[in-house]
Amino acid sequence: MLNIDDIAPAFEATDQNDMPHTLSELLASGPLVLYFYPADFTPVCTREACAFRDRYEELNALSVQVIGVSPQNARSHRRFAEAFSLPFPLLCDEGKKIIRSYGVDGPLGFGVRRVTFYIKSDGRIANRVVSDFFVGSHLDLIKKVLAN
Repeated sequence: MLNIDDIAPAFEATDQNDMPHTLSELLASGPLVLYFYPADFTPVCTREACAFRDRYEELNALSVQVIGVSPQNARSHRRFAEAFSLPFPLLCDEGKKIIRSYGVDGPLGFGVRRVTFYIKSDGRIANRVVSDFFVGSHLDLIKKVLAN
């Protein structure tokens, strides 16, 4: 798994609306909160996505973007984003290429770990939270980003 001060691996993926995204294009607009989650519509993942949604305006005011990544397809992500009014992209990583490059694949390759990275505009990871079952520490990271 990537650590603080590591360079974030480049990626290219489409979101729930089939819009393409690359890490370099995202970072050209400012820092990035990149969070990995196991699956759309599960209780903890829903709570996490809604918590990021609720802080989205504050983050956006600081030019900090939010991007979610999980292995579901665009249709699932689109329904999830619409059901909970998520204003940020959810990247489709069905082949788990991004998930593996960030080292957040689950044990023995099953599932996805719940990990949030704060990536500065220069591509370095400034902070990271790993908490598979609870969202509190992920929200603490958002509070730290907003405090800076």
